[in-house]
Amino acid sequence: MRNTLPLAGINVIDFGQYIAGPAVAMILADLGANVVHIDPPGGPLWNDPANAVLNRNKLCITLDLKTREGREQALSLCASADVIIENFRPGKLSQLGIDLDTLRVADPRLITLSVPGFASNDTLRREWKATEAVISATSGVFTDMGFNRVLMGCNPSFSPLALGSAYATTLAVSGVSLALYAREKHGRGDHVEVPIAAALMEGLSYNSIVIDSLPDRYLTMREREIAYRREHGLEMDVTYEDLQEFLDPFYRTYECKDGRFFYVVCPSHRNHAKRCLQLVGLYDELVEEGLPDVTDLYQPMAEWEGETSIGVYPLPANWAAKISEKMKRVFISKTSEEWGKLFGENGIPGAPHRTTQEWVNSQHCNEAGLIVTVEDETYGQMKQPGPLVWFEEMADQMCDVSPSRKGDFSEAVDLFSQRSTFSCATPSHISPLDLDGGEKQWLNGVRILDLTNVIAGPHSTAFLGRFGAKVTKLDPTTPLYDPLIGVLFSVLSNIGKDSLLMDMLTDQGKEVFEKLVKNSDVVVINAPSRQVEALGLSDDRLKAINPDVIFCRLDCLGGPQRGEKTDYIGYDDIIQANSGIMSRFGGAQTPEEHAHLGTLDVNCGFAGGLSIAVALYHRERTGQALRARTSLSSTTNLAQIKYCYDYAGRPPFNEPSGREALGYGSLSHIYQTSDGWLYLDASENDLPTFELLKHFQGVSSLDDAQRKAYFTDALAKQSSDYWINTFCELDIAAAEIKSIEWLREQYSRKNDDRVGSHLGSYAFSIYDQHPSGLETTIVDHYSIRPNEAEIIALKQTERFGASSRKVLEALELDAGAIQKLVDDGIVSDGWSKVFLPN
Repeated sequence: MRNTLPLAGINVIDFGQYIAGPAVAMILADLGANVVHIDPPGGPLWNDPANAVLNRNKLCITLDLKTREGREQALSLCASADVIIENFRPGKLSQLGIDLDTLRVADPRLITLSVPGFASNDTLRREWKATEAVISATSGVFTDMGFNRVLMGCNPSFSPLALGSAYATTLAVSGVSLALYAREKHGRGDHVEVPIAAALMEGLSYNSIVIDSLPDRYLTMREREIAYRREHGLEMDVTYEDLQEFLDPFYRTYECKDGRFFYVVCPSHRNHAKRCLQLVGLYDELVEEGLPDVTDLYQPMAEWEGETSIGVYPLPANWAAKISEKMKRVFISKTSEEWGKLFGENGIPGAPHRTTQEWVNSQHCNEAGLIVTVEDETYGQMKQPGPLVWFEEMADQMCDVSPSRKGDFSEAVDLFSQRSTFSCATPSHISPLDLDGGEKQWLNGVRILDLTNVIAGPHSTAFLGRFGAKVTKLDPTTPLYDPLIGVLFSVLSNIGKDSLLMDMLTDQGKEVFEKLVKNSDVVVINAPSRQVEALGLSDDRLKAINPDVIFCRLDCLGGPQRGEKTDYIGYDDIIQANSGIMSRFGGAQTPEEHAHLGTLDVNCGFAGGLSIAVALYHRERTGQALRARTSLSSTTNLAQIKYCYDYAGRPPFNEPSGREALGYGSLSHIYQTSDGWLYLDASENDLPTFELLKHFQGVSSLDDAQRKAYFTDALAKQSSDYWINTFCELDIAAAEIKSIEWLREQYSRKNDDRVGSHLGSYAFSIYDQHPSGLETTIVDHYSIRPNEAEIIALKQTERFGASSRKVLEALELDAGAIQKLVDDGIVSDGWSKVFLPN
């Protein structure tokens, strides 16, 4: 059955180790590719049960590339490959005799992928031992952990999530899939580099953006408290309990009858907040007490008929405190599970806090195919994440996962002999120089109709814009979200798009919508399945309008199959709570959001883009237009890939958790130096090397607690630079802990209409002529770096409705017809007179 999947017949060689490289190959294998994973004679460099997940659906063989026979066997497999993957330091694989440039000269169809820790043109860091923690420490992950950690004085902080590898994996698979799509059209392959550090910075885009002179209405209570304490020289020493009172009542955790916790996430949406108050029986009471309900949240606040409104975020402190106290008394009346069902069935975003073990073994995840059971040779019946992306027409096949299979070279040769009959020949007259202008963009000519909102959905289409796709963003004439989510988030998520405001559910709007679908290759929405029919997005209707249109849907709790929570709505934070991320990050009794805004949202957007790229490849190859899918739930499984599995006899789920966690132990830990902080990420294998240094003689004989005390004392005596230079010379993994603010200061430049891939691992652009009128600094779209294809710098996000008339003119509506649509309220030129309401 797997030979019907989109990548059936594509041969992939996976030289990868640790997470990112093998994870890329795992997703390609999940999509049907033939994958041969190659380990060195000693086995995987990272010996962990997670390898059973990362190497599923693969044939795993051992080759010694340091011997002539091993190299020759590897090269013979490369001669039959469509894709080769490696994630070593730049140049390492070439030193072992596998030179990707040479291979691509011999076979111009070949697609090669490198996923180094730092960029190959980063002269400072390219040779570093780039472990996950070293990349995180260097890239601001351990310092920019959100307002909670600042107020509690926990800075730097540690997170065990493999965020860098998670973002890099999704981006790298997308790069490979887009290169395959382009190869179907013009016959040539490409080399793609995706540095993990660059991917991580793109994933943290909401943490790194700076908008100067942002209106005060967008500042939360936590931000105001931080500014107050800094202004008055007060310590950041807020307790966890006191911190809760700085949180919005519609964006916080409540204790329930069972002693467990429930996370409410319904700020900024008028309907969600109102439904929440009605469900808990507080709406009428609060209205009687004077809770305002402003009609138009996009007016300047000075023109509002009240000081605040239901459905606005953040609420002022007095209303936040009043509502929170009432909600605390209500939530203690039912269990967290009872509240989860009530919220889900009434269309209100909220979820009980659970552990990763509970998530992996939950009824919903196992019913929905978010978790699948694999008969592993080593671990027996093993719960593993389901596919990251899938297609409605072949969802069952994608849940049919085979365990990792050990084999030998002859079996690999046999597997690769099944190379796709669809593989295209290389036209002899085409060379890289024959492709110019838009033809060098992977998605040149692809048209996307974007019906999404908030972060994940809009990011999926904004992501594809850099490859040449033309995106039309269709939003309703009356916004459902307040300006914080509705507009402020769009500065990143709507970049490069034409904005049309139209009521697509009216008769006139339906006619225009059908014209848009006829002119589109892809239609994208983020919504639960129950909303698809109501919005007129069924497969029958779309195919009747345009048989070739690809439909992509992202949602919160969806999987390849139906589960009890499939139709529940939600956001990033809800899956963080329900999947165990918050319990791990803050601690089981003090759960806390993993504070990178859009932690899962942004990668879900990348995954949506990936699903579209694969669907485009499949359509180009077969003519079949698929219905592509992904979800926040499948994305959280990738973020937690190191421990998102279970089996009989599995050791405890005891990854570092809580605010006191600073690493995995004495050798992998945050330490203070004489002038800052560093992360040491050594292992037991490094102990003999430490003994060579006078500072650490005798450290091998100490237990972990003694060793930690020893390192704490020794490292505090010298500067961070001293230790980083010392450790790097000995190839011990370590990095100075940097902030995103520091990275922006070092690597920002005025917008030059280029993506910053030529600048190394970090690149930010300053837009002093931003359409918002406010100087804005944004991380570049620079992490996917093809040799031959062109990545373009997109125009900055325009005001909502700015292109309404232009889009309709392109559909051949005349000026009179367009004006009538505007006069009738079917189409709008804007939600407000200014880009960002004040």
